Amino acid sequence: MVTLKHLAEQLNVSVSTVSKALHDSEEISPDTIERVKALAKFLNYKPNRLAVSLKNSKTNTIGVIIPNILNHFFAKALFAIEKEATSQGYQIITCVSNELQSKENDSLQLLSNGSVDGFIMSIAEETQLANKVDHINLILRQDIPVVLFDRVSNDIDCGKVIIDDFGAAYEATKHLLSEGRKNIILLTNIDELSVGKLRANGYFKAIEQDKNYNKKPNVIAINRGDSIEERIEAMFKADNNIDGIISIDNTSGVIALQKALKHNINVPKDLSIIGFSDENVLQFTDPKLSTVSQHTLDIGKASVEMLINKLQNKTTANTTQTIKTNLILRGTTK
Repeated sequence: MVTLKHLAEQLNVSVSTVSKALHDSEEISPDTIERVKALAKFLNYKPNRLAVSLKNSKTNTIGVIIPNILNHFFAKALFAIEKEATSQGYQIITCVSNELQSKENDSLQLLSNGSVDGFIMSIAEETQLANKVDHINLILRQDIPVVLFDRVSNDIDCGKVIIDDFGAAYEATKHLLSEGRKNIILLTNIDELSVGKLRANGYFKAIEQDKNYNKKPNVIAINRGDSIEERIEAMFKADNNIDGIISIDNTSGVIALQKALKHNINVPKDLSIIGFSDENVLQFTDPKLSTVSQHTLDIGKASVEMLINKLQNKTTANTTQTIKTNLILRGTTK
């Protein structure tokens, strides 16, 4: 590897002169600057980024930890994070926790040794279920800023970017009620996560406020390891009067639509379905699935902006930014 010392020796000048010339210092003559840069280009000299970062105590690198790369929401959020970070002169190092607290902790420890300036992360399912966040608070006590997105914890005092999960499910339920639906089911495979609980509460609130709705709220929770197809098939067999479905995860809304059509249920005449997250295949179903759009790209962009503001000392406050959702009505609602 070509170093400043190599350049200095070949030009018979000091290392300091070479360094200043490469940075166009006014202390160095134009002729010397030209000679230094020409030799640096000829020898393909590259600055030692690690040495520069150690000197400046900055790496211009962000650690990103996501729970599941196969989940389209997190994949799209990662895309947005990388795009915004690059536009602001930062690189990212990505780790995937695979929903495990141990992997999440390992990633934090690996990258907090000076490899990154701060973290953007969404909490692993195992971490949320156990409600153990000491490993994240330990990073904050080391004065390494953290921004959480989507899945957050009230026990972590840091910047957060979320959507209005409660309001999104509330508005979706209100829409089905406005259609005159009398037997609305909520489907979820994220009922133990913070976002799942907020969305379920939005559904409960809308049902509670409707004086003309006589059914009790009905939540069908699909556990990890269960077959989503089998649970939804059993749901239709057990109750042929279902006329409204709200799916608050990424997949069960599509499966519910497929099963309804298989049972010759007219959608949306006899059954309305609203999915969650305007992502991936949801808008390509037939009929097209009505969905709550999470604006994932905005979440990723806002997370980067919040962290960089912290890193550049533009703010010291730990705020929570809420990204507004909107209900996109397509062919599965009236």
